[in-house]
Amino acid sequence: MIALPTGTHVYLACGPTDMRRGFDGLALMVQEVLKQDPHSGAVFAFRGKRGDLIKVLWWDTQGLCLFSKRMEKGRFVWPMAATGSVSLTSAQLSMLLEGIDWRAPVRSWRPSLAG
Repeated sequence: MIALPTGTHVYLACGPTDMRRGFDGLALMVQEVLKQDPHSGAVFAFRGKRGDLIKVLWWDTQGLCLFSKRMEKGRFVWPMAATGSVSLTSAQLSMLLEGIDWRAPVRSWRPSLAG
């Protein structure tokens, strides 16, 4: 994954997206469905109907970047809502792209007492 600048907002588009859409179609979806500016520097992620394909749209100050990833096994964990968007952190986006359940990651052991 390309390192995102600190403070970058990440949005997941809820519900399935037509994965035939490219730069312009996804940017239009960001404007009309998510009510966001695709040139704001935020990251917008979209998932296909089967759940094994994801597209990420990002404005890097010079142009729109479109990244895609297909899972060979398994599915991307996505919100259950049919419409709208969900905001994530950059760390949660990294977990999502690795196939980890970003909603409830398993934390490493943490001591209960100091010393």
